[in-house]
Amino acid sequence: MTFISPKTDFAFKKIFGSVHSQKILISFLNAIVYNNQNVIQSLKIINPYNPGITNNIKDTYFDVKALLDNNSTVVIKMQALKIDDFEKPQIYNLAKAYGNQLDKTQGYMMLQPFIALTIADFVLFEGIDKMITKFRLQEEKKSIYYEDELTLMFVELPKFNKKLLELESLSDKWIYFIKSAPNLEVIPESLEEVSEIEAALKIANRANLNNKELEEVEQQEKLMRDKQGQISFARNEGREEGIGIGREEGIGIGVVKQILRQIRRKFGETSP
Repeated sequence: MTFISPKTDFAFKKIFGSVHSQKILISFLNAIVYNNQNVIQSLKIINPYNPGITNNIKDTYFDVKALLDNNSTVVIKMQALKIDDFEKPQIYNLAKAYGNQLDKTQGYMMLQPFIALTIADFVLFEGIDKMITKFRLQEEKKSIYYEDELTLMFVELPKFNKKLLELESLSDKWIYFIKSAPNLEVIPESLEEVSEIEAALKIANRANLNNKELEEVEQQEKLMRDKQGQISFARNEGREEGIGIGREEGIGIGVVKQILRQIRRKFGETSP
């Protein structure tokens, strides 16, 4: 068996956001959002994903949105590549989605809690080992929360280093699945015993995809590798340029040079 990576647009939405993904998504959210507690019993996936052909990566993040049986709404983003000012769009999107629940005729009492969960394939918070972080509105000096309406959560995949035999909790197994599915050759027993993860792996099995789906997966995986390669190249060049100047300034110079090369390849030589 070979499995597609859940980090791509096609795979992430097909596994967690399709019309047949309710049980998979319930298990995943109970593990990650509700700390392995069986809180959510049912949900409705909003605008369920119907696999089709796309030609590019949408800003390297992909949404799955669901209304939970506790009246909370959750949006999940798989963020494969780090972008500049990454933190601000997360706050903006959460606030915008919360406010968009109402139309002009509805009162504020109709607002329901909103959870924004981002799975990041890079380190967000340097210097702390905690892999899953949760942010809410809290009084500055005391543990007093101002309503439990807005929750911002992050899962940093690089901080998860457990091997297959070390998996303990349901959250361990789901994060291992997202991070390591492409490296598996069979469905391991420890994952198979969770029926929802077994179902997710069957969806991710390349043998169960048609030719168009396989072509889409391969295209997206190639785009992702290309973007990662461009970022790595720019950073390495920036470090070389950074001898004698600040590291961040040096990386910035490398990025600018990479952009200028791309412009020349597309448009030829341009005036200053």
